[in-house]
Amino acid sequence: MTTIYDIAKKTGFSITTVSRALNNYTDVSPKTKKLILEAVEDMHYYPNSVARTLSTKKSWALGIIFVEDLGIGMKHPFFNSVIEGFKKSVEQKGYDLIFLNRYVGGEKMTYLDHALHRGVDGIAVVSSNYDDVEVEKIIGSSLPNVIIDSHTSKSNVVYSDNMRGSELAVDYLYSLGHRNIAHISGHSKTFVGLERLRGFKSAVEKYQLHNSSIAEGGLFSVDGGYQAMKTLLQLENRPTAIFAAGDNLAIGAMKAIKDAGLNVPDDFSIIGFDDIELSGQISPSLTTIKQDMDKIGEQAAELLLQQINHKTDPTISIVPVELIKRETTKAIK
Repeated sequence: MTTIYDIAKKTGFSITTVSRALNNYTDVSPKTKKLILEAVEDMHYYPNSVARTLSTKKSWALGIIFVEDLGIGMKHPFFNSVIEGFKKSVEQKGYDLIFLNRYVGGEKMTYLDHALHRGVDGIAVVSSNYDDVEVEKIIGSSLPNVIIDSHTSKSNVVYSDNMRGSELAVDYLYSLGHRNIAHISGHSKTFVGLERLRGFKSAVEKYQLHNSSIAEGGLFSVDGGYQAMKTLLQLENRPTAIFAAGDNLAIGAMKAIKDAGLNVPDDFSIIGFDDIELSGQISPSLTTIKQDMDKIGEQAAELLLQQINHKTDPTISIVPVELIKRETTKAIK
């Protein structure tokens, strides 16, 4: 069976150029497109995506793209749960998922080019990066898309109410008597890191907590939380409570406190953010702000399919969060 690689070999053009010609990109010259289409006809090449769409004009496939700096992708419990919710929703409508990368047949492509090459009907992008060139290309394309865990006014977006979650965390710590509350922040390059920091600062201003401190936790890792907590432990006026921008950061902070010979919650109260499965299994179990990860995935699927089927305008969906009280927080006098 003839493949796109055979077409590229016969014409002398790259796989990317062949793909862009077949998908009617305007930056492919008429002469180049003519040569490629002639080769397609001569070699009787019919892309699978075209064959599937002859009757419905759809490929019944959706692309999934991860754009994040942690380097762990689906292994991260947040991403895993969100994609599972998305998968269940679109499968009920008859769609398959294709996980897109930057290489096809050993040749480097943009994510958008790969999506067009695969002929997907739409793309879901899970992006922790606040401003990414690859994501901007997808947003600016005519291909229906939804962005998860980041923000833009130009596309469908779905994310948790990060700012409100931070306010809930500080509200609760304040109600327990804490007045010296520190924040272990997520990386400033990420949308969620910035939003959770904004929420913390808003709550600090509301309560006039002049002793509050902020320690940079980096890319939401356990080690980042450990190092940030070591910094807070060196302060002359130590906080009595810490709100961490992610559960992994909070877990790292708890380890640093233990290694320093101190105790949670007797010496420090800690609140995380996410409610990953591990949060309820560690000892002491972690008080945290729960994201409804299934709902995020379901909402992303709904918005994307609406755009595919009804050409709807971009929509912003902010999913509510809630405080989960466990064992890492304690009232003080």
